[in-house]
Amino acid sequence: MNVPFMDLGVQYRSLKSEIDQAIEQTIRTNGFVGGPAVTEFEEAFAAFCEIENCAAVGNGTDAITLSLRALGIGPGDEVITVPNTFIATSEAIVLVGAKPVFIDVDPDTLLMDPKKLEIAINKRTKAIVPVHLFGQACDMDAILAIAQSYDLKVVEDTAQAHGARWKGRRVGTFGDLGCFSFYPGKNLGAFGDAGAVVGRDENLVGAIRRLANHGRDTKYEHDIIGTNSRMDGMQARILSAKLPRLDSWNAARRQVAKRYLENLIGVDDVLPTKINSKCDPVWHLFTCRLNRRDELREHLSLQGISTGIHYPLPLHLQPAHQDLGLGEGAFPVAENAARELISLPMFPEMPLEAVDFVCDKIREFAAS
Repeated sequence: MNVPFMDLGVQYRSLKSEIDQAIEQTIRTNGFVGGPAVTEFEEAFAAFCEIENCAAVGNGTDAITLSLRALGIGPGDEVITVPNTFIATSEAIVLVGAKPVFIDVDPDTLLMDPKKLEIAINKRTKAIVPVHLFGQACDMDAILAIAQSYDLKVVEDTAQAHGARWKGRRVGTFGDLGCFSFYPGKNLGAFGDAGAVVGRDENLVGAIRRLANHGRDTKYEHDIIGTNSRMDGMQARILSAKLPRLDSWNAARRQVAKRYLENLIGVDDVLPTKINSKCDPVWHLFTCRLNRRDELREHLSLQGISTGIHYPLPLHLQPAHQDLGLGEGAFPVAENAARELISLPMFPEMPLEAVDFVCDKIREFAAS
């Protein structure tokens, strides 16, 4: 049996008529950049997130970058985040001229550890960027309490957690702003790059929309220096076609994860990443830790099973961040996770028999 890591084709085939219609309508109406299709998606995605405002942007990296700009964060400022995430998180901080400051993660959930936040705060600290990794939710109660104590902004990186909840509330709606990526492999994916920012402050979200559109509200009057980060109409229509299915897709992911968890009970060498009891995850990824990660990956590959590694080199060890002067041992939990973490196949349409097959091969490996 061949088991792909994800299968975007099966999702397209299930929505083919609606997707094809969305593409045809974009071409027929010449609605290629911005326009009513983008506005309609903004309104629908805000409603999905259970929040008032949404600004569509070009991609998830721009979502964070523009959020930091709108909050007035720039040169001389420091922003706290975690080292076990995609570089877009820290890249956005650098792009506004600020300095990324990393803290280690919780050894069970591998999410931002609030207990390590306060020691990283100083007079230059202006914001915190928690990352809702793997489709889980960070401990937003603890993070917000610390942020409020020090008058810090909170920008949520929600690129992997569309629809996840913390204590019943959608992630992305706790901080000042919530940032989403619609890269094709996300729980809600476009047919190219796209992103969005949500928030309760209409003026703040409006500032992001202005920044993303060359610093303007009208065609030829530019109030500020912005950039070109506009969602195109085709992506907006495709995302609007997919959005009504997102909750059911996330529910299907939960069933796949449940089957994994049941099958892996008793496999002592393979430890699924733990979920906080206050979190309702959406399982963007199903991750496990084991000492012989690379050997297991090779074993599964030989059986036709594709896997992933998220992320093999923590951000503080990336060549691009060597100017921070952080070496091995700075963040041992994140570094151990980079050596031990494997992502198993996960997508809403994954047959449960395929999950059983993957787990059989994992048990076979563990027994050897």
